[in-house]
Formats: sequence, C-alpha cells, structure tokens
Amino acid sequence: MAAWDEAALTALDDGDELDIEIGRADGAHYDPVVIWGVRVGTDFYVRSARGPEGLWYRRALRSLAGTLSARGVVQGVTFEQVSASDPVNVDIDAAYHRKYDRYGAAIVGSVVGPNAARVTLRAIPVG
Repeated sequence: MAAWDEAALTALDDGDELDIEIGRADGAHYDPVVIWGVRVGTDFYVRSARGPEGLWYRRALRSLAGTLSARGVVQGVTFEQVSASDPVNVDIDAAYHRKYDRYGAAIVGSVVGPNAARVTLRAIPVG
C-alpha cells in the first residue's frame, strides 16, 4: 500500500471540507462532491453521511478510484472498504468527533457509530 506524503495528508485533514471526485469507467471523473474526512495515524478515511445510498459512495465502490482535494492539494486515490468490525472504526469515530463535534450531534451522528462504520473507505494515495 502506498504511503501518504505528510504535507498532503495534513492539508486534507486540516480543513473541514474536501472535494471528492469519483473516477468514471471512461477515465473522466464525476462532478466533485463536498464531504468530510479524517486522518487516523498515517491513513485518511471518508464516510458517506447518507449511508450506503449516498451517490458518491456507490460510485466509489464501483470504481474504487478518485481524487481528493482540499487546501491546494489534489491527490489521486484508490478506495478500500473498511470492515464495520475493524477496530480502526473506534479511532475514526473519535477523529470525526474531535474535528466536527462543533457542528452538533445530529450532523456528526451521520458519520459516526455502527451505521457509519459500514460505509467507511480508506483513501490510498496513487501517483
């Protein structure tokens, strides 16, 4: 698995929002969608606030490739689904709480807990 460049990983995690563009079968990308994401250790994770029905999430599962961008960083990634039973989900929940709790429980609740763990993707840098 490729390792993140520290500056890129920090830039993606420093801002609240990032853009995700999912790769299409023809090599292009779908229009960007604004999402939240968090760093845990040397990895970066994203979750679908709309659960398994989130359009960007469904597309990501099909293509397993896309681009994350924020704060001047544009990074091609592949996506790896994280098992809902993977212990890292506890740390991902904690990272989402630390970063986003100020937005309120109803909003943060969409990206933490057992249901959110089922729609967790690890973003792995490419290129």
